[in-house]
Amino acid sequence: MRPSMIPPPPVLWCKRWSPAASLLERALPNVNRTEYTDPTQKIHNLSRRERMIPKVPRIALSLLAVVFLAAACSKFQADKDPTPVPGVPVPHPTIVFMSDFGVANDAVAICKAVILGIVPDAHIMDITHQVTPYSIEEGARFLQGVTPYYPAGTVFLVVVDPGVGTSRKAIVVKSKKGQYFVLPDNGLITPVIDRDGLESAREITNTDWMIQSPISSTFHGRDIFSPVAAHLAAGGDFVLVGPEVSQLVRLNPKAAIVTDKGIAGDVIALDDPFGSLVTDIPGDEFMKLAYRFGDKVPLLINKQLVTLPYVKTFMEVPVGEPLLYVDSRGRVGIAINQGNYSKQFGVTPPAPVFIARKGIPLKTK
Repeated sequence: MRPSMIPPPPVLWCKRWSPAASLLERALPNVNRTEYTDPTQKIHNLSRRERMIPKVPRIALSLLAVVFLAAACSKFQADKDPTPVPGVPVPHPTIVFMSDFGVANDAVAICKAVILGIVPDAHIMDITHQVTPYSIEEGARFLQGVTPYYPAGTVFLVVVDPGVGTSRKAIVVKSKKGQYFVLPDNGLITPVIDRDGLESAREITNTDWMIQSPISSTFHGRDIFSPVAAHLAAGGDFVLVGPEVSQLVRLNPKAAIVTDKGIAGDVIALDDPFGSLVTDIPGDEFMKLAYRFGDKVPLLINKQLVTLPYVKTFMEVPVGEPLLYVDSRGRVGIAINQGNYSKQFGVTPPAPVFIARKGIPLKTK
């Protein structure tokens, strides 16, 4: 290797990462930067000065340089990606918003304005504001679907609240994943808690965190939920929300039923705008019926007998042909390749579905 290609010792290149490294450099008076600018003297000067430092201290100093460098890099990463600490303001806090307010009025904009009035640098993301009005089940399903992709510390603001103004509680829930949910106590949180676990739940009673004007009986999204979400996202202490809640209202959706003849479930939603049918039949339960890709699957939809090919992708059937598949959420779906199954066959949720076990004949009643 040419002398000019020999890299400087760690103490020189770690200096640009950590001020502490300059202290280490000053502790080594026999090694200085100028000696590395002349290729003809580099090797000679380095070896001569190294001989002036005993071997053991030299090793210790090298290890110390590595420790200083690692500490500097760790601090740089911590500054770049700070870990949320309860009660400590978070730069650019994230609030994820979902409601059944729709987009044809000003309700969503008002809620966002309330949030920004409290924490101007908030990053507000929308799941959807077109949850079917009053459908707690649909809101719960959407919430369950998106939460795995957000980090700990995210604040979810969820307003699907047919009981607004009644005795139902306004709550904040913290999951064991470290996410916060500001929402009514009406079962919206049930699927998330069943999957992620419940850390704690508190009733919202802290009026200092609510809008500072008379509280409306019909717009708690503006007056209670939005300002509380903003205070939490800005680093407000979860304990200040209010007293702990020992029991939450639960949803009890009907689950698919497995029998020796097959699986009975329901069409629970449409995959808009495509018109595909979403069922509550888990894909792993469907696999226990022994079907393989390419098999013809007999099933009853609204008590009508149909036979559909089981495929992995839509393009495995001709355009306009129906199919059965397991969707990206792990549920059995029914669709038409580049078509709208719901419109073509007149199926809308809720609708009963029964899939026969492979090899068992299926007849309409």
